[in-house]
Amino acid sequence: MQLTPRPLTLALLVASAPYAHAQTATAPVPPVQSLDRIIVTANPLGLDSDSLTTPASVLQGEVLTLRRRGTLGELLEGEPGVRADTFGGGASRPVIRGQTAPRVKVLSDGSEIVDASGVSPDHVVAVDTLLARRVEILRGPSALLYGGGAIGGVVNVLDDKIPTEVPEDGFSGSVEVLGSTAAKERAGAVGLTVGEGNIAFRVEGSRRRADDYRVPDWSSSRVPNSNAESTTGSIGLSFVGSRGYLGAAYSYREDNYGLPGHSHEYEDCHPHGSSLHCGGHGHSQGHDAGHDDGHDHGHGHGASASHDHDHGHDHDHAHDHGDHVATAHLRSRRLDVRGELRDPFAGFSSVRFRGGYTDYRHDERDDGALGTTFTNRGYDGRLELRHLPVAGWEGVIGLQASRYDFASFGGSENFIPKTRTESTGLFLLEQYRWNDWRFELGARHEWQKVDPESGGEPGYDGGATSLSAGATWNFVPGYAATLSVSRSQRQPNAQELYANGVHFATLTYEKGNPGLGKETAHTVDLGLRKTHGDLRFAVNAFLSRIDGYIYGNTLDQHEDFRLIEYTQGDASFAGLEAEASYRLSPNVSVAVFGDYVRGKLRDGAGNLPRIPSARIGARTNLSWDRWAGFLEYTQVLRQNRIASYEEETSGYGLLGAGVSYSSSIAGTDYLFYLRGTNLLDKLAYNHASFISRAAPIQGRSIMAGVRVEF
Repeated sequence: MQLTPRPLTLALLVASAPYAHAQTATAPVPPVQSLDRIIVTANPLGLDSDSLTTPASVLQGEVLTLRRRGTLGELLEGEPGVRADTFGGGASRPVIRGQTAPRVKVLSDGSEIVDASGVSPDHVVAVDTLLARRVEILRGPSALLYGGGAIGGVVNVLDDKIPTEVPEDGFSGSVEVLGSTAAKERAGAVGLTVGEGNIAFRVEGSRRRADDYRVPDWSSSRVPNSNAESTTGSIGLSFVGSRGYLGAAYSYREDNYGLPGHSHEYEDCHPHGSSLHCGGHGHSQGHDAGHDDGHDHGHGHGASASHDHDHGHDHDHAHDHGDHVATAHLRSRRLDVRGELRDPFAGFSSVRFRGGYTDYRHDERDDGALGTTFTNRGYDGRLELRHLPVAGWEGVIGLQASRYDFASFGGSENFIPKTRTESTGLFLLEQYRWNDWRFELGARHEWQKVDPESGGEPGYDGGATSLSAGATWNFVPGYAATLSVSRSQRQPNAQELYANGVHFATLTYEKGNPGLGKETAHTVDLGLRKTHGDLRFAVNAFLSRIDGYIYGNTLDQHEDFRLIEYTQGDASFAGLEAEASYRLSPNVSVAVFGDYVRGKLRDGAGNLPRIPSARIGARTNLSWDRWAGFLEYTQVLRQNRIASYEEETSGYGLLGAGVSYSSSIAGTDYLFYLRGTNLLDKLAYNHASFISRAAPIQGRSIMAGVRVEF
């Protein structure tokens, strides 16, 4: 029997059960213990995760090691409110509260990641999950800190490529190797920091290789073109003083991975007004792929023999394309500069700077032949000044600026013209403490210009203002109630403004709209948490109403291929995240967790596409001496609240288990681990994925690894 999610039922079920602190369905956890304060560096006020007015999760240490995956979305899958927009084994993006790029920002220690992952789900997010030291997830609007594009949330990935301190013994480092069965994955990472006096030097690198991954009970035992290979490396140098540091690092990344479901069979499809035409015209070929003459030429909905519509399904690219091999080749070169100075001058406690320059290139190949190339080059800089209390208020003022030149050329997927995007933002975030209360106020204004190189299209030049207010009330020791309200604005990007052409990864012809305006989101987030004692829990409910929400509106469909036009409408996102745990003994704890989100256009205009379905789960954590283990089951419910041209996705259950052993010999720490995922070997489809039917969720897999720190 399929279950349909009911928000109130899910809320009562999860909120009444015990809490599991920031862990997921597929990772062993360290022994139960009292936890130190975890400072969230993505919030410049220096607050820990239990003090923020909006919910946050932090992965670090053993928990992060046991969660290692090749892509960022897969790494974060299972965190409260976080899912993955997967595209085979080589690419996946995080989905936070039903939203992904461009409304979810991915940062490298506060600096923007420059790639093409916001353009398409088949483009990998260019961060190294094997070398990450820590990952922070801020759920809900973070536009005040990181720009209007962060309406959905922020993922901040921290690393050690720029040293912030000199090792006490003159050197420190780590080595990690792992392997898994479903994709025959082999991966390893190594990092070493050496230093003397005020100078610290860092070198690190990683290598990952995986074959096509296995799925059960499917047309093929493995997903074609789901293989992946990546290589990264960096060198960094820092000057470290008693009041701070200043350093720089050069990083290089190269990826080669397959593109499941990639097809060129609709290469000749193009629009006639609001209708889509595929195949020959039967007369003079007077219409090219970019032509829009405002007439349907007899190809309206259901009107043509060569135009076979099926409006009830999205088909998800499930065609058999023979031995066609589509691959992506990514190369990224990046220079980072980071610095921090404490007590810089009167009235301020610290100043922090982050900046970077990136040269990014992504080539797509079909059967070895070079197709479309995407490039993105540019810089970003961010300056934060934290001031001392003024009339009881303390906080941060900041400036952020960026400029990126994006281009696509060659091949048949050149659907975005060359554009330059410039953005400048000023922001302020303040807090005030009074008895058991902490109040927070923030404001940001940013200016954005988007200039297309192609003639005839007007440039975009606009501004956006975001405001927020929040409060945290520690009404009883160990308990906190939170409330935050915000008004966040996001401006359209180059793709939404100027796209015009076929996009094979999503099987669409995309039409931009230069007349788009900015989105305005009004969000309320209400939370209750208990952070001490045997019983711990956290529950958050949110509602976001977005005026002028920009989305790809489907105008027409031919078989699997759709014509979409970026347009605006009023939307809402509402949901719940809850987790709870209870410690039965010093060595045993039990936990339950769940989340739910509903995304729809208001005024009865329909559901939004690829909204993840609700899920609930239960877990048992065990520990004894140096051993730790877990057993967990997660039930993902059926998603039947679907958009036009979408297909329902059945529910499924995932069983996971794992065990780890840690030891320390002569100052060197060892961690050995074994983890199993999808142990029941279920065939399952990810509703958040564009190619869920062409690339199901990975089947049963066993991963083994070892990490050494010295």
